[in-house]
Amino acid sequence: MDETSVSANQAVKPVKHHSILSDSAANWPHEPLLKRPLDILISSIMLLLSAPITIFIGIAIKLEDGGPIFYRQQRWGRFGNKFMVLKFRTMIPDADKIYGLKQAQENDRRITRVGRILRATGLDELPQIINILLGEMSFVGPRALAVGEIIFDKNGGRIKYENTPGFNQRQAARPGLTGLATIYIPKDSPTHRKFRYDLYYIRKLSLGLDLRLIALSFWISFRGKWETRQRKI
Repeated sequence: MDETSVSANQAVKPVKHHSILSDSAANWPHEPLLKRPLDILISSIMLLLSAPITIFIGIAIKLEDGGPIFYRQQRWGRFGNKFMVLKFRTMIPDADKIYGLKQAQENDRRITRVGRILRATGLDELPQIINILLGEMSFVGPRALAVGEIIFDKNGGRIKYENTPGFNQRQAARPGLTGLATIYIPKDSPTHRKFRYDLYYIRKLSLGLDLRLIALSFWISFRGKWETRQRKI
């Protein structure tokens, strides 16, 4: 199934933040019974199969500018815990120090030539398999938010993720390598719009939904469309 064949309006409906979860961890929904075993199974297989391409990617990154192969960043995890995410570096060395910690945008000058290919295919996320095996992430879930990232509210003012409506409820699920917001809307969409999708996912949490999103993600990666996919919402 082509990722552009499904309308996001049909996949996601507006939800009210306060109607999904309370701030009490005791009231947060449980993961489907097979969600964690599925994560372990798929990530273990991918870790073995991806070894050759991991070596090739590492060499390509190093040859381009001589900088580090991997990029580590502190992210928000489940229940508000923090962890270090691991990715292939797709930006110039020290991009965060030079430009500040902010999400990549279209035609971002920080992104390297190798980085553009990695982002288009989603291969920059490959090292996060380690985070999944450790239980810090899942294959499907809300995006792992960067601690201290520069974001803006509806009025254009600077705001922290933790002060954004829906942040606490969003912590009910492990952050994911892919998810509703990751697939259905552009990366540079407003934070409140992404949170709307994340909260809907938590509300509808099921193994069937996870399997569908995993299949869609592999299809987008195969076509190299992560950076160019667009959906009218």
